[in-house]
Amino acid sequence: MRTDGSFTRGKVTKLFTFRGLKRLEVTEAEVGDIVAVAGFPDANIGDTLADATESLALPPIEIAEPTLQMTFSVNDSPFAGREGRYVTSRQLRERLQREIQSNVALRVEDMESTDAFLVSGRGELHLGILIETMRREGYEFQISKPRVICKNNDGQLYEPFELLSLDVPDTWSGSIIETLGRRRGELRRLESTSSRTLLEFLLPARGLIGFRSELVRLTRGTGLMSHSFFAYQPWAGDIPLQRNGVLIASEEGEATTYALMALEDRGVFFVKPGTKVYRGMIVGEHTRPRDLAVNVCKFKKLTNVRASTGEELVRIHTPLEMTLERAMEYIQDDELIEVAPRSVRLRKQKLEIR
Repeated sequence: MRTDGSFTRGKVTKLFTFRGLKRLEVTEAEVGDIVAVAGFPDANIGDTLADATESLALPPIEIAEPTLQMTFSVNDSPFAGREGRYVTSRQLRERLQREIQSNVALRVEDMESTDAFLVSGRGELHLGILIETMRREGYEFQISKPRVICKNNDGQLYEPFELLSLDVPDTWSGSIIETLGRRRGELRRLESTSSRTLLEFLLPARGLIGFRSELVRLTRGTGLMSHSFFAYQPWAGDIPLQRNGVLIASEEGEATTYALMALEDRGVFFVKPGTKVYRGMIVGEHTRPRDLAVNVCKFKKLTNVRASTGEELVRIHTPLEMTLERAMEYIQDDELIEVAPRSVRLRKQKLEIR
């Protein structure tokens, strides 16, 4: 019996159970056994498998609603199609539709543009795993900034809240509490056990965006976290933006050591010498709140006069590695992440530079 109350008939043609790593064929199974059956091509999670004379289904499984959504779209940057095997909207649609057959907490909706899809999931990690999996499979696409799914009840805006549990070393508990306080987190429980502290917070789902990587940094990889949906509650207010403007490539080409060294006082770069860039691509973070267009492809002009000091060893600062998780937290509404099998690039939605 399906979760929607309808019925489908089938005949079990194969029954297996598992003992350790071995799969054994059996004629019957007991309560608690994990079994594999065949004969029902359209069975879904939550359906009840029973004898044809038994019409009573088990209570359906309650699946938590999505709390975060983002746009998946066809990559339209100047570097589109250079790395991916699957780059068209048809291939992207087929992959997402295939995903929702087994990923029951995921939702996929069509948008006005045939090249874009609205994908909703249970959080940043849920969506991040899907994006990383598709990337490794050879898909190339672009994604927007994650947004929480809000509701409007009687004219008041409600947002999803999460219950966050943490297990961190005592040394870092103060920093964690301060960090989550800025993210509108409310400390519900604090318990010390030996050299570690157990913390429980209630905070908006949007406050969790990017927190996992921050936890790793603050605790040097020793912190543990888990979270679950709590309830929709009134909007908690703005979470302060902790980002300056960005450095945007003004020319297409390869980043040079000469150009990056000359621009180091303008900010922190995400690219290194030799990285291919295009006009409108985000290559770093500015030291000031506004965006700045820079030419990272500029070459040093050669002359036939050699300096008296001879060749000097050029050293530049190590660029900040922009991982997928960090990029999902970092970008703003007017920016996109270009996801390809071998690259993660940040760009402006509109590539024109004024």
